[in-house]
Amino acid sequence: MIHVLGENNSLFNQFISEIRDEVVQKDSLRFRRNLERVGEIFAYEISKHLDYKTQDVTTPLGVAKVPMVVQQPVLATILRAGLPLHQGLLNYFDKGENCFISAYRKYDESGEFHIEFEYISSPSVDDKIVILSDPMLATGASMEIGYRALLEKGTPKHVHMVSVIASQEGVDYLIKKMPHNNYTLWIGAIDKEMTPKSYIVPGLGDAGDLAYGIKIDSKKTHNR
Repeated sequence: MIHVLGENNSLFNQFISEIRDEVVQKDSLRFRRNLERVGEIFAYEISKHLDYKTQDVTTPLGVAKVPMVVQQPVLATILRAGLPLHQGLLNYFDKGENCFISAYRKYDESGEFHIEFEYISSPSVDDKIVILSDPMLATGASMEIGYRALLEKGTPKHVHMVSVIASQEGVDYLIKKMPHNNYTLWIGAIDKEMTPKSYIVPGLGDAGDLAYGIKIDSKKTHNR
C-alpha cells in the first residue's frame, strides 16, 4: 500500500515547499526542523494503522478508558541524511527502539555509483513493527538495502517505509522488489523525472548536505 500525504491539502505541503525552496534551504536549522516536522506528521498518520488496546488511566477524579498502542515500533533510518526525519518520528514514538543503517552512494572514476552498505546498529526486529526512513527515494536501492539489512536482525511483522520526496522510478522499483504483504510506503511527494545520474527532478538537492554541511567527497548536488 502507498500513501502520498502531499496529495491532500494540509499544512504538510507548507513544510514540503520550504524543504524544496532553495532560498529557505540556506538556513540549515530551518531545513532540519522542517524535516523533523514532516517526520512528526508521518508518525501521526502511521499511528492510525497500528494495533491498539484499551487501558485504564487513573485521573484525579476517576478512571478513563483510553486506546493505547500495543507495541511501539522500531525506528530505523539511513545515515546521515535520515537523522532529522528520524528525530521527528522519535518525537512521537518516544518509547520506540532505534536502528541506524550506514549506506551511501559510492562513485567510481567514471561517475557511476552503487549503493554501499557498511553496518547496522539495531535491536532485534523479530515480529516487530519497523519504520524505516530516508528523506529521498531516488532509485530505491538504498531503501531496499536498508530493508535487507534489517532482516539480519530478525523478521519484522511489518515495515513502514518513509521518504519525503520519491521518484516514480524508485516507487516502481520497490513495488517490484519488496514482499507485497509486509510493507507500506509513505511518501510526501512523487516527482516524475530523474536525471541520467539518478537525481530526482525537481527534488530538493542533497538532504544530508543541506542538513549538516557539505561532505568532503561531495562533487555535485546529490539527491541523498
